[in-house]
Amino acid sequence: MQRVKQCLILAAGNGSRLRAISANLPKPLVEFQGRPILEHIVHRTQESWIEEFVIVLGYRGDLIRDWFEKHWRGRARFTWVYNPDFHKSNGISALKARNALHDNFLLLMADHLFEPETARMMVRQHLAPGEVILGIDPKIDRIFDIDDATKVRRWGDRIVDIGKDIKVYDGIDTGMFLCTPALFDDLDRASKDGNCSLSDGMRQLARGRRLRALEIDAPWHDLDTPEAFAHANTESLRYAA
Repeated sequence: MQRVKQCLILAAGNGSRLRAISANLPKPLVEFQGRPILEHIVHRTQESWIEEFVIVLGYRGDLIRDWFEKHWRGRARFTWVYNPDFHKSNGISALKARNALHDNFLLLMADHLFEPETARMMVRQHLAPGEVILGIDPKIDRIFDIDDATKVRRWGDRIVDIGKDIKVYDGIDTGMFLCTPALFDDLDRASKDGNCSLSDGMRQLARGRRLRALEIDAPWHDLDTPEAFAHANTESLRYAA
């Protein structure tokens, strides 16, 4: 099995819903328990033996790059990609990075925290040609903001529908994907008027039975709002205790 060497992190959004606590910093630099969110994510991903990170920047991206150039002391290697269309959906940010990724890669969001073992489990999976594996949480009752969550519906181990507004679902998208570079072709096909979300691309994969679910049985948090941020802090402290 080919070892996964690269991680793509989407960090371009303007984080408008977190402005009440961000002081206009880009969301990846907002501190969670004393360190920027993105620093947590990189450190935790490194525990799955990944050292190459492709990070897509947008809103105030210069601040993110400057912070890492001044403060990062680890072994990680960074490739910085700028997305001037950061106001569009997150599939566009992923497409901006396609020239930097040629083998299978882990795809993460810059505001989703996870346990290191989750990343280790993801990168140990075998990918068929053109396939994507999505980490899903089947414990719907523990989701903090179910209305805002991206839902999935499965048939066996295959995801057959995905989206925030689907009515029938049996899991939640955790924002962690193991991908082949074929993902970029699916995002291209899903684009309409120069825009697409990751979920648009995932629906393309689902129609071809190339989107597989992997159940995640560990804490994870989407730090998208001040309320979710406070909830994650409380849950993390409780979990650590």
